[in-house]
Amino acid sequence: MANTLFDAPLFLKKRHYIQELANLEDVFDFLDDWPEEERDKTYEVLEKACRMAAHGVFPLPAFRENLRRFLIKRHMLANIEEVPIVAKRSTDRNINS
Repeated sequence: MANTLFDAPLFLKKRHYIQELANLEDVFDFLDDWPEEERDKTYEVLEKACRMAAHGVFPLPAFRENLRRFLIKRHMLANIEEVPIVAKRSTDRNINS
């Protein structure tokens, strides 16, 4: 299997959370969870490109761009500014201390 890590992750808007898509494994999970009744031609092309990228036949940056366009078309691409940053509070304590 070829290198499957994206140069930069994509963030997917789910109903109650943001999901990071950082590599092909994440994308395979995302595609497997896609509802069967919504698996149209666009989905099929994306799934085929994902498999080809996993075998090193399709360039990973080109696949990532196709995935980004798919998410935009479905209104699922999260803007990085929408992703909450969880800052560690200075009052947090380790139980073992």
